[in-house]
Amino acid sequence: MSRRVRRRVGRRGTAEVEGQEVERLNSDMKGVLDWTRLPDDTVIQLFSCLNYRDRASLSSTCRTWRVLGKSQCLWQVLDLRPHKCDASAATSLASRCVYLQKLRFRGSEPADAIINLQARSLRQISVDGCQKITDASLSVLAARHEALECLQLEPDLCEMISSEALKSIAICCPRLQKLRLTGIQEIGADAINALAKYCPNLMDIGFIDCRKVDEIAIGNIISVRFLSVAGTCNIRWGMVLQHWKKLRHLTGLDVCRTDITPNAVSGLLKSWHSLKVLCALNCQALEEDATFVPGNNYKGKVLFAVSTDNFKGVASLFDDTTKNERNVFLNWRNMNIKDRKLDEVVKWLEWTLCYALLRISESNPPGLDKFWLNQGTSLLLSFLQSEDEEVQERAATTLATFVVIDDENASIDPRRAEAVTRVGGIRLLLNLARSWQEGLQAEAAKAIANLSVNAYVAKAVAEEGGINILTNLASSMNRMVAEEAAGGLWNLSVGEEHKIAIAEAAAVKALVDLIFKWSGIAGAEGVLERAAGALANLAADDKCTMEVASAGGVPALVTLARGCKVKGVQEQAARALANLAAHGDSNSNNAAVGQEAGALEALVQLTRSSHDGVRQEAVGALWNLSFDDRNREAIAAAGGVEALVSLARSYSNVSRGLQERVAGALWGLSVSEANSIAIGQEGGVAPLISLAKSDAEDVHETAAGALWNLAFNPGNALRIVEEGGVPALVHLCSSSASKMARFMSALALAYMFDGRLDLVATESTSKSVSLDASRRLALIHIEAFILSFSNPQAFSAAAASSATAALTQNPSAKINSNTTKTNSNHSEDQFKPQPAIEHHHRRTEDGDWNHRSSRPQTDRPRIPKGITNKTRMRNLENPKEEFKHQRERPRGAEIGRFVSMLRYPSSILKTCAAFALLQFTMPGGRHAQHHVSLLQNAGASRVLRAAAAATGGPLEAKIFARILLRNLEQNLRESSLKSC
Repeated sequence: MSRRVRRRVGRRGTAEVEGQEVERLNSDMKGVLDWTRLPDDTVIQLFSCLNYRDRASLSSTCRTWRVLGKSQCLWQVLDLRPHKCDASAATSLASRCVYLQKLRFRGSEPADAIINLQARSLRQISVDGCQKITDASLSVLAARHEALECLQLEPDLCEMISSEALKSIAICCPRLQKLRLTGIQEIGADAINALAKYCPNLMDIGFIDCRKVDEIAIGNIISVRFLSVAGTCNIRWGMVLQHWKKLRHLTGLDVCRTDITPNAVSGLLKSWHSLKVLCALNCQALEEDATFVPGNNYKGKVLFAVSTDNFKGVASLFDDTTKNERNVFLNWRNMNIKDRKLDEVVKWLEWTLCYALLRISESNPPGLDKFWLNQGTSLLLSFLQSEDEEVQERAATTLATFVVIDDENASIDPRRAEAVTRVGGIRLLLNLARSWQEGLQAEAAKAIANLSVNAYVAKAVAEEGGINILTNLASSMNRMVAEEAAGGLWNLSVGEEHKIAIAEAAAVKALVDLIFKWSGIAGAEGVLERAAGALANLAADDKCTMEVASAGGVPALVTLARGCKVKGVQEQAARALANLAAHGDSNSNNAAVGQEAGALEALVQLTRSSHDGVRQEAVGALWNLSFDDRNREAIAAAGGVEALVSLARSYSNVSRGLQERVAGALWGLSVSEANSIAIGQEGGVAPLISLAKSDAEDVHETAAGALWNLAFNPGNALRIVEEGGVPALVHLCSSSASKMARFMSALALAYMFDGRLDLVATESTSKSVSLDASRRLALIHIEAFILSFSNPQAFSAAAASSATAALTQNPSAKINSNTTKTNSNHSEDQFKPQPAIEHHHRRTEDGDWNHRSSRPQTDRPRIPKGITNKTRMRNLENPKEEFKHQRERPRGAEIGRFVSMLRYPSSILKTCAAFALLQFTMPGGRHAQHHVSLLQNAGASRVLRAAAAATGGPLEAKIFARILLRNLEQNLRESSLKSC
């Protein structure tokens, strides 16, 4: 019954008012729900599902909700980890925190600020990210919260805390029952004795990963029931057996990751009457001692180790051992009546084992594959279903960590990842991701992201509805949640089969919104990198690329490229822009990126980055963008020619991938006559010649394409000769494994020696280089290249046949354009495009857990930068409409030049010209029809007939000319049929 109803009841009677309210609520259901009429308990339940900021904001909407928003039950637990909490924020929360019982926060700033909460009744404090917390901060924290019963500082190392702070805690918090500290340098006897003296109820102690602990003094804390010294060094186990016998209530002991010996383990279990549980996972001395046989012959005591059956060990604690041992934790949670002491043991064991698995997964020691597959995975999935939220979080974090086996290459263990899936782990993680608890959301999303690097797991995530869940989480106001969700989408977007599903789930819009929301905010670099990486992968898909553009992806990515200074973000933004521009005439994204204000200037600036990955992606984007005529001129105007030539000069100091992209970008820009001249004047010829000498096929192929374009200009042709380019092109023409590199080198040499070079050569040039010798060398290798495609039997068949393009039936006569692509001015494709690379991002860590983050990757399987770079060649096709934008050097100029070569006295150049034109007019070629029209405009038919009928001409030139005439006729017929 609502408050309004109760007031009316007092005045008019229960039955009458309830009837009216029911009728009114029923009528409201037909329209818009009036939120002010919700029952108080419903409103409070809604408030409980919000973080404290949203809760406070919603409380300000009306007077009624302000009262409900301060309800005691809503403010007993407060998690400040996802939010910045300074003194002013803590002061604003003070009025609501009178009844605060449990507080979680991260870092040193909140540690100094939470004293302003004035939460005198605070019982439990848990601190993450405690590396910078000092003795002073911890002492003040303890002094202001005397009722404290539980203090946990983990999992990060508390390196700035000393024994002095522990003494302050002991004196100020006499009600302390649980104390867990991680990574303290030294815990001396004075501090431990103070705890024994002033904290008589201290039952659970954890001195974890400490450099040195006075083990003798620990024996004085006679109230302790559960003790953890996991990962702690320099413990004298002989002294332990002697001095810890005073701990008559000790029930559980955690010595995981220590150097405890088999003799010490046996001694503890045999001589300690109260001890029921000993956890010794990843203790090297135990695992290496072949004579140590862990058994269950310790009178009701249980040893948990890598070599023991840990599920059986837990089950042995209960009277009923007939149930499935793998479900022992689940069965325990479902018990109607529980033994209190046994319940405490299992809860401690659950926390201890989960924490041990987390630490083991972080160090990833060798030799534990069998353990992870047989027990570790199942244990973690059991802990995902724990009633303790901290255990659930750590289990999810461990799942995100233990599958990653190589941080640098972001590779995962497929067996571990698939083991998680086979036993239902994906469904459990997705259920956690649906939780309203933001800590659980973040850790579950992180685990899903890393596991999704594996294709099998990624498929399971998609089938279980994971894409929609991650999309919803990506819209979270919590930075950690949004970051991990974006990382999950990044990894899933590597799979071609998931891209459309991601787009249909409205994830593209969510990712773009993330960029706009978090740009310019300190600490948000991880969100931005993951969002940009996911968009880059999606932009590589022909369908999704339009979704990215229509959702505002272009301005968002340009904003990152222009304004963000973080290398990982810059790299992914440039990669995304490159992929958006890599789809040729299938959409207008190429032009849209080039026309976005500041895009080209930002990419040119990124080419000057000190980071190879940033430079490589930025240059790749410029390569793809140079496909568009207007972009070519704009790139040059933005300083692109100078930047690219400068990079080309430093070719010996950059990666092979960057070499290829630089040569490719210069290849694309040199389509423009003005750019071609500018590249030559800027000194680009010499470094391109050096790149043409590379042993890497991709590199020398793109360099050959750039030199082919440059050689069209006589001034550049002369520079190529003077810089020693003729021997380099001759070598490619005769020796490259790439047919396209050989083809383009031959055509570049033909351009250089078709007579136009003589018009610009001076007397001094003739003296410095021998043009005649270079010409002879070039023509010899051009002829050899042409003859390598001349099969005498095919020639005879072509000469006698009336079929169209008979020569094309001989595979050796056609350059394989499906393998490599020719330049836009010369072949079916404008130029070899920048590959659309899909890789998962290097996932950046921001000090949350010391976990392995998936490097969002691009190959299948992949992790966030990607595990590997998945390279997909984009064939940029240009429709006829694109050619009308060609301003500086129309395609007709190249066609006309080859037609002119047919009249040239050199029989070799005649044959080369006919062969080149034959390649451009192959029936079925994407641009064959356009090339045919250019040939018609250049009057090629008459010249070809003359070449075909010439009595003294070379046989190859005549055969090529005849086939070319047939190709022209065939293409004209096809064009006529299409027009009909």
